[in-house]
Amino acid sequence: MKYVYPVIFEEAEEGGYNVSVPDIPGTFTCGDDMADAIFMAEDVIAMTLADYEDEKKTVPAPSRLEDIKSEGIVSLVLADTDEWRKTVDNKAVKKNCTIPAWLNRKAENMGINFSQVLQDALKKIVNKKEEFA
Repeated sequence: MKYVYPVIFEEAEEGGYNVSVPDIPGTFTCGDDMADAIFMAEDVIAMTLADYEDEKKTVPAPSRLEDIKSEGIVSLVLADTDEWRKTVDNKAVKKNCTIPAWLNRKAENMGINFSQVLQDALKKIVNKKEEFA
């Protein structure tokens, strides 16, 4: 899922930028320079909202950019929880599935990797459904 939130970038005394996301309580990070601060903002928003999605919490609505009052730099940042999960949450999960015995025998004789075939098929189906969502 893609989200866009206003983010506040404030110069830090020690250099770099402190970053806050006013609409998502407790969401703070920092960056060595503006590029790093933007990257870190994307990451912390995606990580936090992925948790909201997993816990089925209501995702806070983003404020309008012009409603954010700050002496720092206020900018919109895009965060994609699906992309974040693809890069961070790659642990393997064991699934049990049932297939006919004849198909199992043929596939084993051909040296087919069942896990890889299932992953490839699921990715194809999920990506196709996301195209039309």
